[in-house]
Amino acid sequence: MSMFDWVHKNKRLIQVVLALITVPFAFFGVDAYFRGGDTANMVAKVGDSGISAREFTVALQERQDFIRQTFGGKIDAAQLDSAELRLDVLQDLIRQRVLLEQAARASLLVPDALLRQTITEAGIFQENGKFSEARYQQILKARGDTPVTFENRVRRDLMISLLTDGFTNTSIASTTVAQRLTALGEQQREVSVALLPAETFLAQVKLEPDAVRKYYDSHASEFRVPEQVRFEYLVLAPEAAGAQASVTPEEVRQYYEQNQAQFQKREERRASHILIAADAKAGAEARAAARAKAEQILKQVRAKPASFADVARRESQDPGSAAKGGDLGYAPRGAMVKSFDDALWALKPGEIGGPVETEYGYHVIRLEAVRGRGFEDVKGQIEADLRRQRSVKRIAEMAELLSNTAFEQGDSLKPAADAVKLPLRQSGWITRAGGGEKPFDNPRLLAAVFSDEVLRDKRNSETVDVGENTLVVARLLEHRPEAVRPFEEVSGEIAKRLTRERAAELAAKEGREQLARVQQGGESALKWSAPQTISRGEAKGLPVPVVAQAFRVDAGKLPAYAGVADGRGGYALVRVTKVIEPETVAPEKSRAVGQQLAQLLAQEELAAAVASFEQKAGVRIDKEKLERRQ
Repeated sequence: MSMFDWVHKNKRLIQVVLALITVPFAFFGVDAYFRGGDTANMVAKVGDSGISAREFTVALQERQDFIRQTFGGKIDAAQLDSAELRLDVLQDLIRQRVLLEQAARASLLVPDALLRQTITEAGIFQENGKFSEARYQQILKARGDTPVTFENRVRRDLMISLLTDGFTNTSIASTTVAQRLTALGEQQREVSVALLPAETFLAQVKLEPDAVRKYYDSHASEFRVPEQVRFEYLVLAPEAAGAQASVTPEEVRQYYEQNQAQFQKREERRASHILIAADAKAGAEARAAARAKAEQILKQVRAKPASFADVARRESQDPGSAAKGGDLGYAPRGAMVKSFDDALWALKPGEIGGPVETEYGYHVIRLEAVRGRGFEDVKGQIEADLRRQRSVKRIAEMAELLSNTAFEQGDSLKPAADAVKLPLRQSGWITRAGGGEKPFDNPRLLAAVFSDEVLRDKRNSETVDVGENTLVVARLLEHRPEAVRPFEEVSGEIAKRLTRERAAELAAKEGREQLARVQQGGESALKWSAPQTISRGEAKGLPVPVVAQAFRVDAGKLPAYAGVADGRGGYALVRVTKVIEPETVAPEKSRAVGQQLAQLLAQEELAAAVASFEQKAGVRIDKEKLERRQ
């Protein structure tokens, strides 16, 4: 497969890379990336190259932000800066470094022509369907980036992907194993459960007089309150520029008069579609499956209309339009297949319809725009287009003015706020791990506001792009140093925790004794639930550990018994009385399991290769710098 074939196949990956435009560290050419740099400030060495403390800090903050978003911000700050997490982040950086080094050794270099093609075809840098050098420079400048660092970031990611594809695209799983695993996955078991909740044992727990104090003294890190700060800040978002980009009715009319030839053509409609292919020769079952998938996609994009283009790139089977987000361009009435044409002309702009059946399969259609109408019909579109054009220009002007004023008058944000006519806002209490509050859930902004320049020197932060063309600049309002919550404040919490833990231990002890009794055929006072048939995918309300244990117990002789902590603090006994094997295994399910197995094999092979690469490179970690809080 040629380099250009690979890029065509992985366009979605490249679009994601281009859309992010996040550069955690810059390298100017592959050889520059491998140079060691400031060896005194390296967290780890990989061969002759190093991973800097700055690079590690940015990667750690990105991981913390991801975890915080995953848990909706409801996670202990201490867990977000644990030794285990810091080591895991560093190991990911080391892995990335050795893979890049191997890609360079394998001569998987990205030619300038290919890099140029990749960037110029990215929609984010295009205007009217064509690459705009001015827009490219403007976007990078607004994000605090340069063409050199951004282009080398794209080179790096492409090189690593080319290398890892050599593993992920070559692994093959055993068909027999896949069929057996599929059958096991569809197996059902009839089970009854007897629960021993921890709550029933609380009254039996008597804590030692000094138990709470001992726990507090030996687990001080659990009660550490991290450093906290509050900021005042400015947010420059596209809508702020739009509010300052006015368009008069006279300007709208003038634009229409100057472009009458464009608007007075016969009506044309611009459509986008997602095709699920199923030609006329396909059987009824195949067409039914295609229609079902199209209906599922229709439901998905109606729920999130903004995702239509992304879904089209990922799911559409029309090679001519999928890469363009499903865009079919403008066409007059009658240019499409009749059923498609009728459905399109029944829609209003922005409306999504379907699935529409044609000889090619099933289409989910969105009407993007209509042109060729009178002034009253198009004046809203003209006004929006003019406002958008002026907003782009205005936001660039405001971004430059904001950055310059905040830097030049760094002891206050008021001059910058006055200059760009934006309100000053105030944050809640923020830690170095964030806290879920926007925009301080952005790792680049966190790195900027927790810098010495902001905390120690009381200066304005740098202007940071937090995504979606939004810029933020902040300064310190209040600072709370790291502290440990006093014993008197947490003693009640500790007592409740220890009491519940001891109650759970008593429940488990009683549960194991009861389990031994029933396994030996003895009588028990346990209250078993009514038998119910479950599968691995249909738990019917049973806790996950209980379901797992029900399928783990040896069912060679029935009834079979097992016990397990129920995940809710109590203990559960499980009784299996019947095993129901599937009569048949659907080939498509077996193939899906085989694909998953192949992916797992590929991951194992890649992990083994990375371990070998790391051993040959010689990885050295500076534990003191790894554990140091920046």
